[in-house]
Amino acid sequence: MNDCSIVIRTLNEARYLRQLLEGIRSQEFLQSEIEIIVVDSGSTDDTLAIAEKGGCRILHLKRSEFSFGRSLNIGCDAARGRFLVFVSGHCVPVDNQWLKNLLLPLADASTAIAFGRQVGGDETRFSEHALFAKYFPEHAEHNQPPFFCNNANLALRYECWREHRFDESLTGLEDMYLAKQLWQQKKTIVYVPDASVYHYHHESWGQVRRRYEREALALREIMPEVHVQWYDAVRYFFAGVLSDLSDALQQRVFLSRMFQIIAFRFFQFYGAWRGHHLHRNLSRQRKERYFYPR
Repeated sequence: MNDCSIVIRTLNEARYLRQLLEGIRSQEFLQSEIEIIVVDSGSTDDTLAIAEKGGCRILHLKRSEFSFGRSLNIGCDAARGRFLVFVSGHCVPVDNQWLKNLLLPLADASTAIAFGRQVGGDETRFSEHALFAKYFPEHAEHNQPPFFCNNANLALRYECWREHRFDESLTGLEDMYLAKQLWQQKKTIVYVPDASVYHYHHESWGQVRRRYEREALALREIMPEVHVQWYDAVRYFFAGVLSDLSDALQQRVFLSRMFQIIAFRFFQFYGAWRGHHLHRNLSRQRKERYFYPR
């Protein structure tokens, strides 16, 4: 059995996949003990050629049969590693210590999940930089639910996945759903800021809205007491915009980032409202902690 199986979901990820694979191969880790599995959902660009040239095992999933959880389960079913590592096809390790640092907490048998830091790149939108800083801070302390995690940069014990598997019906946040199950069994989820990746998004505004709508739909299954009313979305929108504009002013990019900030925050919270508004009312404290920008 290998020490580590790295699972990458792909759909037209040619833009960064080569850099990701080069970053994996450069890790300070025993290369013979790593396998890389790509689960592709119908790419039409050079993704498959890059994956094949990079020595990946390639598995195929019809786009019509895709769900986030199903794609991961297919990769895990094929994996031979004691530890499962998930990384987005549009992420790139920051350095050659990423994998070693990510796996280090799993040396403790009580730790089920370790997830690493995510930072934006040069082309990342201003507000997304702020979100990365909130959810993936530079230091280990973060003010999120104890089962918060993100499988754009995450390691998981194989036996923990076998016990629960990813929920294939969720529209997103399948990582947090599994983590909550493990946390309820007294397993530990560890944040590792030293295991860092660049996470690149190149989304249209419609894709931004759909991403947050999908996640809000899934969040209802994970934290059913959290519900966002229209007035919450409005308040969070203004709070996010004012916070980002204040930071932009300090960084002397106010005018060049103003429209982008307003648009991103609008589609973020419009999507969150759409995903939540049919659900029941909430715990205010949990809602504030999850959504408020500071």
